[in-house]
Amino acid sequence: MNYIFYFLIIISIIVGASNGKLPDVVNAILTGAEKSVKIAFSLIGIMAFWLGIMKIAEKSGLVEKFAKLIKPITKRLFNEIPDGDPAIGDIAMNFSANALGLSNAATPIGLKAMEELQKHNKNKKTASNAMCMFLGMNTASFQLVPATVIAVLAGAGYKNPTEIIAPTLIVTSFTFICAIVLAKVFEKLSPPQEIEEVAENA
Repeated sequence: MNYIFYFLIIISIIVGASNGKLPDVVNAILTGAEKSVKIAFSLIGIMAFWLGIMKIAEKSGLVEKFAKLIKPITKRLFNEIPDGDPAIGDIAMNFSANALGLSNAATPIGLKAMEELQKHNKNKKTASNAMCMFLGMNTASFQLVPATVIAVLAGAGYKNPTEIIAPTLIVTSFTFICAIVLAKVFEKLSPPQEIEEVAENA
C-alpha cells in the first residue's frame, strides 16, 4: 500500500510539473494533510462515544441478552458451536459493533471470536465452517448506522452526512446476505473435516 501511495505522489508531481501546475499540486498536498488531521480529530469524539456505549452494553448484560435474542439465528449459522459458548457472545458483540459502523472496535472483538472458534476447530490447519461463515459475515459488515463514515463526512464539512445511512443499509444488507448464502453453499461443497483428518492420519 505504501508503494501505491508513493507511486501516486510521484506521478502527481511529475504531471503537475509538466503542466506548469506544480504549485497547485504542492498546495493540494498541504491542504489535504491539514484536512486529514481535522477529520482524524473529528473521529475521536464519535468513536469514544460509541465505544463507551458498547462497553456499557457489555457491563450491563445487554450483549448477553442480545446474544440470546439472536440465538436461533446463530444456532443455525454456527451449528458447530455448543450452547452458551463464549464465541456466541463475541460474535454478537462483533455484529453489534459492525452494525453501528465501528469497524475499528469490531476488529479486536472479531479476533477474540476467531480464537474461540478455533478452539472448536477439529482440523487446526484449516479454517472451520464456522470460522469461514464468521469471516464472511464480518467482511460483509452489515451496518445499521455507519458512524465512522458519518464522522468522516462531518469532519470533511459535508452538509448532510446522515443521508449515507439508507444506501449503506441497503448495500451492506445485500452483501451480508450474499456472504451467508455463499458460505453455506461452499460448506455443502467442501468435504467434512473428519474425513480430512482420517486421510492425514492414514
